[in-house]
Amino acid sequence: MAISGDAAKSLNTWTDLSGFGALRQTAQSDAKSALPAVAKQFESIFTQMMLKSMREASPGDGLGDSEAGNAWRDMFDQQLSVNLSQGNGLGIAQMLMRQLGGASSSSSSSSAADGAKSDDWQQRLSSVANAAKSVGAEVVKWLPQDAQEFVKELAPYAQKAAEKLGVSVRAVLAQAALETQWGKHMPSHSNGDTSNNLFGMKAGSSWDGQKVSVPTLEFEEGVAVHRRAQFRSYNNPGESFNDYAQLIADNPRYAKALNHGEDVVGFARGLVSGGYATDPSYAQKIVAIANSPAMKEALAALKNVSDQPNSSE
Repeated sequence: MAISGDAAKSLNTWTDLSGFGALRQTAQSDAKSALPAVAKQFESIFTQMMLKSMREASPGDGLGDSEAGNAWRDMFDQQLSVNLSQGNGLGIAQMLMRQLGGASSSSSSSSAADGAKSDDWQQRLSSVANAAKSVGAEVVKWLPQDAQEFVKELAPYAQKAAEKLGVSVRAVLAQAALETQWGKHMPSHSNGDTSNNLFGMKAGSSWDGQKVSVPTLEFEEGVAVHRRAQFRSYNNPGESFNDYAQLIADNPRYAKALNHGEDVVGFARGLVSGGYATDPSYAQKIVAIANSPAMKEALAALKNVSDQPNSSE
């Protein structure tokens, strides 16, 4: 029993809700053909609930215990639950389809087969639990120990860019933090020299400056794929901020990202609507970082330093 193309599209990523309308329409006209998609949606929701219960039962390590960390874990679990429901998944969708389809298994051979499937399901569940724990721990490693240093070094450049764009310094720094994992990962040349590219700016045909070619992760129809791309390279972070601010301010595609002040959500959504990134969770991630305790504490520390009287006076 095949799932329609539009209905299947809604299963690619947890942020893509466009397929639900088609799925509802299919269910109304032909409930039987929509059953596989509905069953997979149920399995995805069930898996997400399972992952959430695991998180709550785990004592945690303290590293990800913050608003931003929780937001990242939630987004990770949501996408993971969707991915795990694809193909054979955990087997929940198949069992649900048998039940709703009226299939019965009264014979001993069917019972034995169901027993084997149950054992297989338990093994899958165990492997998923172990994978979620290890991968989930890796996901939150981006949380910074040196966010204050990152903000302190880049705030002057971010202030200038923010004024040009009519947005908050917090929003600009949050995007730079997302693109570079708080300055830890930037495109680098083969000799190890950094590109100082803080915003993941690609080097298109119109770019006549220095370039660096590195592997990158892109999202195509909600699916992460590995590519190799050329990125712009700058002599210093200031050049990166200036180039970024000029692109956002001058390109009509990003008009909706301008002049949002402290409204980080509006700024982030404007970037996404202009096609700045292919990551379906890009806006949510910027907002999560901007509102994280790490960002707030770093900005507060910067303000405290600027408020102190000059020691030379």
